[in-house]
Amino acid sequence: MKKFKTAVIGSGFIGVAHIEALRRLGNVEVIALCDMFNVERKAKENHIELAYTDYKKMIDENDLDFVHICTPNNTHFEIAKYALERNVNVVLEKPMTFTVEEAVELVKLAKEKNLINAVNFHNRLYPANIFIKDYIRENNIGDVFSINGNYLQDWLLFDTDYSWRLNTKESGSTRAVADIGSHWMDLVEYLTGLKIVEVFAEFKTVYPQRKKAIGEIKTFSVNEVTEYELKTIDTEDIAMVMYRFENGAIGNVTISQMAAGKKNNLEVFISGTKASVSWGLDDLENVHIGYRDKPSLIMTKDYGLMTVAKNAIDFPAGHTEGFPDAIKQVFKQVYSQPQDKHYAQFEDGLRQMILCEKISESAKKSQWIKI
Repeated sequence: MKKFKTAVIGSGFIGVAHIEALRRLGNVEVIALCDMFNVERKAKENHIELAYTDYKKMIDENDLDFVHICTPNNTHFEIAKYALERNVNVVLEKPMTFTVEEAVELVKLAKEKNLINAVNFHNRLYPANIFIKDYIRENNIGDVFSINGNYLQDWLLFDTDYSWRLNTKESGSTRAVADIGSHWMDLVEYLTGLKIVEVFAEFKTVYPQRKKAIGEIKTFSVNEVTEYELKTIDTEDIAMVMYRFENGAIGNVTISQMAAGKKNNLEVFISGTKASVSWGLDDLENVHIGYRDKPSLIMTKDYGLMTVAKNAIDFPAGHTEGFPDAIKQVFKQVYSQPQDKHYAQFEDGLRQMILCEKISESAKKSQWIKI
């Protein structure tokens, strides 16, 4: 079996998740870590031999098979382009890039180089969602006519909560939509096979100004801080988005990073002419199937029941496979390239960039916008 040499750029919350998931594959060696701050310490903490502050130097000095880019999305394009031009396969965190134009160029370059490319929309790789996709494709719920849901978090509830994602210079034209709404949109298009063709959005920024702590604060953490500087906020805390799909179905989603008590709650409810299916992160091993004229069902993650998803199930029924496992399943597919691919590629990342841009336009103009 080939042993892959991989480097990770960015050592925050999601960068460490990448490192851990890669090591669980068994045939991937994370040989280098790149970060702008405290990289020697972070490399040591993660048991990585090589530490760099310059990603170009890291790529040039090591014969890499893959690079995983886990930095703010305004840096994704230049790093990914540099790697692709040197024939290194690339895995990107979402949002894919800062602009649609950057995403278009990366899609083109990856195709020209015939390189493996991926965007980590990991919600696709929960076994339940592979099952739902197949269940809908086999016409078990009939014609889909509505798709509803939400993605709710509370890590930005207080005006003292701050992150680089809060300003457009680093995050782009949308924040909550691009950060977590893109997961919801990618998932519903993946599950149903239906494309969103028109959007109508309303944004709300609760705090025009936030207090940024002086010093380093980790994402999702709650720390005691006494010194702050005021920062003007130009991105949305909450978004309400309505959708029209290519088959005539309609839908809506609530996206919020200020929903007290909701730590990371993605939910999808898909209605068809025969039945409905629903799934959410709070009950991620179960698919709820609803009927009008007979008892509703719960299909649970089980190798013998969700046979279509068996390649994404590594533990017996009753043994939860959650967030770290879904990321591992993405990387398992990326590094093995099975015939039946479920992971998101650059073209899917570009799709979400376009949707986020159109949703931002809709919120500004307060009107339906065609995709």
